[in-house]
Amino acid sequence: MALRPRSIDDNALPASATQRPRKIAKIASPSPSPIQPPTEPTEQSVEYISSADLKPLPDPQAKIKDLLIELESKDWVKACGALNDVRRFALHHSSLLLQILEKVMTIIVKTMKSPRSALCKTSIMACNDVFSNLGQALLPSEKEQESAFDNLLLQLLLKASQDKRFVCEEAEKTLETMAMCISPLSLLEKLQSFVTHSNLRVRAKAAVVISKCVGQMEHEAIKEFGLATLLKIASQLLNDRLPEAREAARCVVNSVYDTFSSGFESAKQDDGASDSSTEELWEKFCSSNLSAVAAQSVTKIVVEKRG
Repeated sequence: MALRPRSIDDNALPASATQRPRKIAKIASPSPSPIQPPTEPTEQSVEYISSADLKPLPDPQAKIKDLLIELESKDWVKACGALNDVRRFALHHSSLLLQILEKVMTIIVKTMKSPRSALCKTSIMACNDVFSNLGQALLPSEKEQESAFDNLLLQLLLKASQDKRFVCEEAEKTLETMAMCISPLSLLEKLQSFVTHSNLRVRAKAAVVISKCVGQMEHEAIKEFGLATLLKIASQLLNDRLPEAREAARCVVNSVYDTFSSGFESAKQDDGASDSSTEELWEKFCSSNLSAVAAQSVTKIVVEKRG
């Protein structure tokens, strides 16, 4: 039987066996783009106007009617505008502002707590102008008003203690204005409670204002407030952690000593008493009102000054 010649195709593997399956190229899925945070609208700028550039209002009678509403506006730019209007009232139309002053100051304390630095600074500037022109009117005449003034004082001390320099400087300026425009005796009574505040910066700022108040008081006014009371306040601050508080305390001690010694000047001239007699009486006065350690610290300050 004749064999059929082998065809080349007979030994060939099936086409399916010879053809390798094509590799399907992997298409890399696009990496998700990072989620961008929603862009915040650009904050509108607020111009800080000096007191000298604030002009009188064209129609203060009409403006005063809407002032409280505008101060509480949720639009912070409008609220800043209303605060500048408060400043205009304080500078040029104080009699109108006086009628609603208590409500205005309550709102200003709220805006002072705003996280927006521009609104906070403008509210402090408003306080400065109110203190300059209506300072004495801010002192509480009734028990119910005392907490409002205490809150205002606390906020100013806190703002003067914070890290934002331009807010801090404005608050320090306002505290200085307050010390100049409000009766020192009344202000010292309010500041006395802040000497033991838990915030060391608040203590230091309060100490500076106390020093400024005492520094401008006459001897009789210092005696009226109480030499022993001021001496105890100063002795507490002499050991404070911040040098600002300690330096203010030294100034108070020297003012108290000057007042204490002034009462003996005429006696020295009359009976020829030596300077040491005043020193001895001063040491006895300190020892009778302070602990032994505190009395020693206080007397040392006077010796260093006189030496």
